[in-house]
Amino acid sequence: MIINKLAAYPWLLRFTYRFGRHRNTYPLEGLLRPPVEWYSSLVLSLAAVLCFTFAHQLMLTQLMMVICVTMLLLLAAKRFLQGLRVLFYKHHLKVLPYYQLSSQKLIRLHQSRLPERQFIGRGFKWTSLHTQRLKELSDPDHVKYLATETDRVEGGNPALHGIEINEQDIFINQGERVAHTLYLGTTRVGKTRALETNIIQDIQRGDCVIVIDPKGDQDLLRRVLFEAERVGREKDVIAFHLGFPDVSARYNPVGDFERITEVANRIANQLPGSGDSQAFREFAWRFTNIITKALVALGRTPTYLEIQHHIGRVDGLLWDYADTVLSRKNPQWETVVETLADNLTEKEIPRNLAGKPKKHIALVRFIEENRYADDVIEGLMSTFGYDKTYYDKITASLLPLLEKLTSGRTVELISPSNARDYRPSFNWTSVIEQKQIVYVGLDALSDRTVAEAVGNSMFADLVSVAGKRYKEGNTDNRVCLHADEFNELIGNEFIPLLNKAGGAKFCVTAYTQTWTDVAAKLNSREKAGQIAGNLNTIICLRVLEKSTAEMIIERLPKVPVVSSTQVSTVTDTGEFASKDSDFRSSNEDRLTTQEVPLLTADCLMQLPKGQAFALVNGGQVYKVRLPLPADDMSRLPGGNNIHQLPLSERYSVGEALLRRANRLQLAGGAA
Repeated sequence: MIINKLAAYPWLLRFTYRFGRHRNTYPLEGLLRPPVEWYSSLVLSLAAVLCFTFAHQLMLTQLMMVICVTMLLLLAAKRFLQGLRVLFYKHHLKVLPYYQLSSQKLIRLHQSRLPERQFIGRGFKWTSLHTQRLKELSDPDHVKYLATETDRVEGGNPALHGIEINEQDIFINQGERVAHTLYLGTTRVGKTRALETNIIQDIQRGDCVIVIDPKGDQDLLRRVLFEAERVGREKDVIAFHLGFPDVSARYNPVGDFERITEVANRIANQLPGSGDSQAFREFAWRFTNIITKALVALGRTPTYLEIQHHIGRVDGLLWDYADTVLSRKNPQWETVVETLADNLTEKEIPRNLAGKPKKHIALVRFIEENRYADDVIEGLMSTFGYDKTYYDKITASLLPLLEKLTSGRTVELISPSNARDYRPSFNWTSVIEQKQIVYVGLDALSDRTVAEAVGNSMFADLVSVAGKRYKEGNTDNRVCLHADEFNELIGNEFIPLLNKAGGAKFCVTAYTQTWTDVAAKLNSREKAGQIAGNLNTIICLRVLEKSTAEMIIERLPKVPVVSSTQVSTVTDTGEFASKDSDFRSSNEDRLTTQEVPLLTADCLMQLPKGQAFALVNGGQVYKVRLPLPADDMSRLPGGNNIHQLPLSERYSVGEALLRRANRLQLAGGAA
């Protein structure tokens, strides 16, 4: 069809839109009709031919003939474009031009705007005019203008974007990004592509980029690595992945903090905190905090492994700390304690200390008698003094968590202790200062508990770093944090990250499927609402849950739309054998105006793949479609056909990607 070929030229669409617009003097546009403008265009064209051919017969001078022909042809062209716009509009309702961008082309097109703006896609600002057009399409007589094919790859209703021919590039101001962004969309509708589009620009801009991916998607890691290599930032890349311990970078979630109590918060917050569990959670916090204070006082870096070891063996930590403190006050303390232990009888041992080593009991008595205790020793002695059976009960929820975090090869990554390990290690302070690019794959599908604990600790660590940047006034570097499937990781740590980290130049972009997932994870609709209130930009792709769609709709105003009703009446005059008429009839189109929502939930639930509604800059609504990806990563392990590889080969591809990202040669040797 000719119209299909013409619509493939964007410049022709823009030209037609600009010069083929109708005068806005009617309440209804009436674009769902045949292109009747072509009739007048044909007549005007014939009139121009007649003027040119029979100028002499029409008594036109040469100058008048040129003027008449020119004016008639211009009017004919205007009417032709108006008719063509009608055809383009109806064609757009069913078929949209193909939109694909490689990362190189994306940057080339928007290079000059990157410092100030973030590109999200092509589209248009949604106004009451588009609500009016959408309402007209709901008329049963206009069903023929809608796409009815069920095998369309993108699915959904293309008319949601097709009701506007004139597309523009849509951007978010960088100043708006620090107020944080939320992408909503069900599975396989384009969230990952949106994530890649944002990452491409952030890496090109030279910002610090942090990507937290619960699933550990290899394609996402490939995109991060490819973009870093493309702009010459491959040395800035750090890749952490719980599923590939041999080649992953290492990170201590509790090793970097501003206040010692943060360590206990990061661990205790992973435990249930409702009902009867609250008391056990408080005990877990206290014991963890006591052990952390002792480790720091001894000059050791807290790790999950150290804390797990000393939770069950606090007497050993007590002895080590006492050795450090008492050696300065009484060099002969150990001899005295051994003498006390030798003279200690079973009757002198308190019931709660039964079964514990005598030398540790003697140590506690020696410290109490000589008043050598400080706050750390008092905390350790208090913990040591618990009855073992009772102590095991109140730590019953803490020990299984620490056991999971310190089992298998995972402990090598999140409790690093060997400074000579060939795998690189990182902390968020150095990452931000050096503007590095960090990919975090948490492998949540294999072990959700460990993934949630590490992810939440990372968020808490980032909040601490943000607070430090505030105090130091060091907010020069922008931090672009992308949290994919953030409902899997969200906890109480995420709320202050949104509330307070914006001023520290943290730009959080969160991606999730439904808002109900967030409320369910937090076990509180109030907290979910608190998070939603701190996400100023919302980009909603297709959602299948009505409550999620309504969360967006509630933010939008109502607008007036016009409805047309055909009214026909016939009235009998009641006058027999009247000379004028026996009845009177009338036909009219009655127009009524009513207030309707700017968008409905159905609009969000019928979006094709790769399309979205964006609420930006204080609630302005834009209809956007994301660019489709181009196959441009063939030179990385796995090539462009990674999805066609057998499962047995995908692990080796993932390992090769991690090794390349962390600049490692073979497992066991650094590059």
